[in-house]
Amino acid sequence: MSGSLPLTNFSAINFKSNQKTLVSVAEDGTQFTRQVDGQRFSFSLSYPLIKQSEFKPMMAFIMSQRSRKETFTVTLPANFNSSGTASGTPHGTASAGATSITLGGGASGSFKAGDIIKFANHTKVYMIVSDHADISTGTITIEPPLKSAISSQNITYDSVPITVRLVSDLQEFKTNSITNTGELLFTYEIDVSEAF
Repeated sequence: MSGSLPLTNFSAINFKSNQKTLVSVAEDGTQFTRQVDGQRFSFSLSYPLIKQSEFKPMMAFIMSQRSRKETFTVTLPANFNSSGTASGTPHGTASAGATSITLGGGASGSFKAGDIIKFANHTKVYMIVSDHADISTGTITIEPPLKSAISSQNITYDSVPITVRLVSDLQEFKTNSITNTGELLFTYEIDVSEAF
């Protein structure tokens, strides 16, 4: 892994869930579906105009990723934090393939459907798909199913770091503006996909 994305002042985020589904349609119109393991989140991050002096560390960081070879972390901005009232450190326990996670630990408050979470020692992130009013007890429901078992592992629900890699070998650093002091202004959009 090669560090954390240095600039997080995104002006726009296009967040996507990629889940492979095989579909066959019979002559009578009946559909047969089967999902393939390997759901992953991907997203595009757009930046506002950035002064060259502020953008150079970003250019260097992207170059150090060696196109799609390396992985790095992106921490989404605060508006992606839990929309519930969660506080403390909840723990989760479940077997591989489960979508129902048993809660424990020193936590209180609630999770809301759409919250993104991550378990300690996992590189994969998950989404809570139904509201849970009291995270000190009970279970939460997530998607996709757990890639591997968890045993009383801490749950991160705010400032969730997502391990990603670039989705293209071509990265374009574009400038089309200049400040009144003569400094170039860059625009940049980065496309990444979850890596685990």
